[in-house]
Amino acid sequence: MEDFLQTFGLALLGVLGVAGVLAAILLVIIFMGFRNIKVPPGADFAETMLYTPLIVALFLDLLDLSLDILSAPLAWIVLDRLGLKALRNIAAFEALIPFTGAIPTMTIAWVGVRILGRDRFRSKTYNDYDG
Repeated sequence: MEDFLQTFGLALLGVLGVAGVLAAILLVIIFMGFRNIKVPPGADFAETMLYTPLIVALFLDLLDLSLDILSAPLAWIVLDRLGLKALRNIAAFEALIPFTGAIPTMTIAWVGVRILGRDRFRSKTYNDYDG
């Protein structure tokens, strides 16, 4: 039993370490290439996710996996600097829930908004309006 726990602990530390290194690499890529993400003022969570690159969602999930609860302040600061204020509260709240780091919630939300919510935010034309 002791060998199992030791092996499990080392494997867990390895996964957390790799996730931390990948999150750091993605953070550098984000700040080099996606510094100015244009989001309309007053955009809610779903609309902001449409303008957010996938790499930001992956970064948030890897950060949450590697640091768990401690990722909330760092995620808040990064999203604030990127101008993604509508994502800050939800990302911080999700990061504060213990032991949910293995669930890629921000990536799932990003994919869900792309699949289910894209038409809701397209600009509407009123050419066929009879009134």
